[in-house]
This record gives sequence, C-alpha cells and structure tokens, in this order.
Amino acid sequence: MRNILIIGAGKSISYLVKYFLEKSQQENLRLTIADKNLENAKILIKDATNVELLELDLFDETARHKAIENAAIVISMVPARFHIEIAKTCLSLQKNLITASYISDEMMSLDEEVKNKGLVFMNEIGLDPGIDHMSAMKIIDEVRDQEGKMILFESFTGGLVAPESDNNLWNYKFTWNPRNVVLAGQGGAAKFIQEGSYKYIPYHKLFRRTEFLNIEGYGNFEGYANRDSLKYRSAYGLDNILTLYRGTLRRVGFSKAWNMFVQLGMTDDSYVIEDSENMSYRDFVNAFLPYSPSDSVELKLRHYLKIDQDDIMWDKLVELDIFNPDKKVNLIKATPAQILQKILQDSWSLSENDKDMIAMYHKFGYELNGVKHQIDANLVVIGDDKTYTAMSKTVGLPLGIATLQILNKKYTKPGVQMPLQKDIYLPVLKELEQYNIVFQEHQLPYQGYNPNNVAG
Repeated sequence: MRNILIIGAGKSISYLVKYFLEKSQQENLRLTIADKNLENAKILIKDATNVELLELDLFDETARHKAIENAAIVISMVPARFHIEIAKTCLSLQKNLITASYISDEMMSLDEEVKNKGLVFMNEIGLDPGIDHMSAMKIIDEVRDQEGKMILFESFTGGLVAPESDNNLWNYKFTWNPRNVVLAGQGGAAKFIQEGSYKYIPYHKLFRRTEFLNIEGYGNFEGYANRDSLKYRSAYGLDNILTLYRGTLRRVGFSKAWNMFVQLGMTDDSYVIEDSENMSYRDFVNAFLPYSPSDSVELKLRHYLKIDQDDIMWDKLVELDIFNPDKKVNLIKATPAQILQKILQDSWSLSENDKDMIAMYHKFGYELNGVKHQIDANLVVIGDDKTYTAMSKTVGLPLGIATLQILNKKYTKPGVQMPLQKDIYLPVLKELEQYNIVFQEHQLPYQGYNPNNVAG
C-alpha cells in the first residue's frame, strides 16, 4: 500500500482525511497522521483500519526523518513557519511535498535543488491560496487562448458564517485560525494597482478603504485589500495589467467595526501587557483609554472613538461583553492581540450546529478585437457542520486531489511551485465539481474603474 503522510492534525484536515479514506481502496492507500496531539485525528478516522496515528514531535529530527522515510508522499498541515523543517527532510529523502501555504522565501530557496532531484514541492493549493489561483488561471488562460488582453483582475475570498447560523451583530464567526484574523493586514502597507496607478493603504487605514460587491443569492459583501496584490503579477503573467487587486471578504459593516480595535491598539502583537493574567475584560479596554477620576470606561470609549448613542458600533462592542469586570483574561504575559483573540473567541466560535460559508469572487476585464469585456465568477460553499466545515472542504479537497495527481505521476513538473499550470489546475477543478465546488460565471458589460478616462 502507498503511504500518504499528513503532518499536522488540526481541525482543517477533516475533509482531507475523509477524501483519502474514500479513495483508499481504489488507490491502494494507507494513511499516516502525525502530530503531538492526535485527539482530533481519532475522531476523524473512527474505525478505519488503513490509518496509523503517529505521535510526532516535529522538531525531533530523528523521528521526523523516520516518519517521512516511510511515506510515498508528504502533506504538511502544520503552521506555515514550520514547513521548512519538513521540506528539508523531504528533500534529503527525495519525497514530494504538498502544502496549502504561501511560498516563503526559505521554501523558494530550495527550488533549484528540488528541480535537480526531480521533486514536486506543490504549495498554495488550498482555498486562498489555492482555488483562487486555479480558478483565476483557468479564465485568464481562456482569454489568452482567444488572443485577448487582460486589463483587470480582482479577487476576493472570505471565510464567513452561513446565513442560517449568522446570529450576531458582526455577521461573523471564526472558521479558521483566529490569530490570523486578529493580525490580518499587519506587516506593511497593502499594495495594488488600479487603472495603471499604484495604490497603497497603511494598516491604520486598511479597514476604512473597502470595495463593495454582490453575490447573487447571498447579498452584499465588502472587501479589504490583502497586503501585497502585486506579487502575483508575474506569476499570473499579468505584468502589464492595469488593475490587480486581491482582498478579503466580509459582510458589510464588519470592517468599520473592526477598525475600532485597530484604532485602540488592541490588535498589536508586538508587546506584552503587564499583569495580563489578573486583568478583567473591562481592565483591558480601560488600558487603552485616558485616565479619568470620574468618567466610566464606557463613556471614555464613546468619547475616544466618537461613537454616538444610536450608533450600531456601540451595540457590537456591548455584544462582545467587553466591558465585563468579572471575566478574567487568564493569559500570562499576553499581547493585546492575544487578549483580543480570547475575548472574541467567547462570542465568535462556531457552536455545535453552526455552519460556515466560503465565498469567493473574481472579476476579469479583458480586451478582445478592440472591444472590452468583463467576466464575474463567484463561488459559495456551505459547510456541513462544525467538523466538516466549508473551510476544511475547500482547503482539504484541492490538497487531496493534487496529492493523488502527483502520486500517480499525472503531474511531474519539478520545483517549488503553485498550481498555475493547466495540467495541474484543470484536473483539480474538474474533480472539485463532483463535490459541488463550482464557479458561476457571468458575462457582463465592462465596467472597470475608469470608464471616462479620468486620471486616477
């Protein structure tokens, strides 16, 4: 039997494991799931007999080497910063590697050696990055095949709560790593290009410069810019495109409310709050406000953020129970971002019967025979439950499908890469249709940003 090794047993692997178990007899597969904590994996495998659970300390080089040595192919589902340890071992043992994470500089530095050994290190093949790349390249390549010229590309993705489970004022619950949500947009200005003009949004303004869009049947959304849209120009072959913008989707109103935390400084992860373990939620809020011998925390916050009495922003804060003097942070040497994450998890964690939702929206503008055209393509996926989420489905299935493509030598191009080639993205997208992961495409009159040719 061919052994597929999954390193990392977090909640995102549910559909990935399900996919391999369903394919195991047909594809002669054995599955090994390795992690220090295997409780989640035990729930997922139930009574499956062709699965081994391996307790593994990722930083135990001998144990890591042994686990990878016994694998036909390796999937890394650990936090992105740890992929490099697995990658180096895969390289030394000549094993192909799959991840859903962005290609780091460290990973890219292995490219020449990976190519020399004829290995495939496929990255960015989850949801975002992943399905976004593949679905975009499909349409971009179709435009090129007609000898059309791309002039605009926008792409937005959001992990959200399904409409039937949307029961808070923020219209949001955590469907992925909460820490990534709290730290979103940090690390430098957002960079993109609109109608030939380079644009930059510093972090403190990011959540007040949003785009608005509609997905038929699901209503209105807003999108804020990802940190660096420009890095995909060359990868997508769009060096001369006039507009390139990638962003994150939320329901309308979320970004304005989130900006309150940004302006207060609660999303900062660069320093530790003194005596954080003994701090109440109310104390945490007060730590960012001026001292007053008479005004309450609520009054000071209203004044500081200029929140009117009838402003829904206030109701959103109250809903989080953020002024509670009895709830304790109970985190030792915590940063503001870590404390905010804990407070939000109280309110935004999926309950047992909640369903999540993935929404993705692409806009393509192109010129063909002197005429401008537009294609809007969107995808919505609703999760089954708290375990088999839309997020785990849209991350796990592309990973699983690509793994079998590479394991079966249907895709053999060597190197550190993302899924931008037709011979990888077309089979993956085709199989995803069997799981109702299908884009709806609409031909529209070209709108662009600048129909009157006014300088931007």
